[in-house]
Amino acid sequence: MSDHCSPTFADLATRLGFSCEEAGGLVEVRNPFALENWTLPVLEVTIVLGAVLALVYAIVRLRRHGDPTNLVVWFGATAFLFVIEPPIYFPAAFGTEDYLGTMFAHNVFTVDFLWGRLPLYIVAIYPLMATLAFEIVRMLGVFRRYGVFLGAVCVGFVHHAFYEIFDQLGPQLRWWEWTLDNKVNQPFFDSVPLPSVVVFAALWPMSLALCVQFFVGRQVDAGRHFSGLTLVWRTVVVGLSASVGVFVLPLPATVFGMGSDTIRGVLYAAELVVLAVVAVPILVRQWSRMRAGTAGVPPYSDDFVRYYAVVYLGVMAVLWVTALPDHFDAVAGVTSNGDPIGNLWYTAACFAVAIASVLAVFTVPRPAPTADGGVSADRRAVPGTV
Repeated sequence: MSDHCSPTFADLATRLGFSCEEAGGLVEVRNPFALENWTLPVLEVTIVLGAVLALVYAIVRLRRHGDPTNLVVWFGATAFLFVIEPPIYFPAAFGTEDYLGTMFAHNVFTVDFLWGRLPLYIVAIYPLMATLAFEIVRMLGVFRRYGVFLGAVCVGFVHHAFYEIFDQLGPQLRWWEWTLDNKVNQPFFDSVPLPSVVVFAALWPMSLALCVQFFVGRQVDAGRHFSGLTLVWRTVVVGLSASVGVFVLPLPATVFGMGSDTIRGVLYAAELVVLAVVAVPILVRQWSRMRAGTAGVPPYSDDFVRYYAVVYLGVMAVLWVTALPDHFDAVAGVTSNGDPIGNLWYTAACFAVAIASVLAVFTVPRPAPTADGGVSADRRAVPGTV
């Protein structure tokens, strides 16, 4: 698909170690042992396996308990992906070249789609990360006590911690490469554009969680059951509405910071600070209430998320440890191989938040088992919540 090999993308592809002109077709499968380095297939297996297991759990949850919320999170996140990503990959074809340009290029993995633009693991990472963050907040009973909006803020905060562990490492290990002089990517936070740190790590999952809980989750909690057709259109609406949220939520930074990278960066950072200031007290208080037994019957349990969150953090910890020698030897933020490094201290803080979130859902009471092998759950909505 040489007509879509813009000079910028071709240059990024060359630096990542592949040729834009030869990057397959709609689908391409490669030898996992012949990729740029060993971390690529490890990342790929971790993310794709997690997404598949999350989908299996969502289907089981629907069949056994009549609860489609997990399935809507999974497919809503996937729908969001296919709304947002194609215009980024092919700006010329979608008429966004003048505004977006070529923002980045993914490296090629074992399975790729769309002429080397879309690795399979990227398709998988949207529903996996959204499921981990949403379910952690849901297990802590935040939605029931604090409502749709504040619960969604907490999902955005937790997702941000999990995602930035990955996001800050990717450029150093050549999982992708950003276009440094693209205005949309400015300003950078070490090797990662600050808009990515805020919008894709925190605001889009917040938007998705708000839509999922508003259109489906709160009604399931109140005891409502949905037909298949109703679930389909609600899931489509969730994906589309979450996409709109990604444009609306960052407006303070994109509008008021239009003429200055510095102002835009400050406003993006301020949005992230607001999320943290709101989410941290809510999560800590709700965890304390559940530990003390004052939060009522535990609303929900998800062992898949508990244990796969540990797997994800364990794999990412190993990848980070193996990357540290080159990280510490880097000069002016660039390794001897010419790869930019992420912010180690910020990553450590994200690890701390993610680990604390996982420990929280391991240490709260769980619903009592039911006769069918599931768990009981009080589906009555908490008065005063939306």
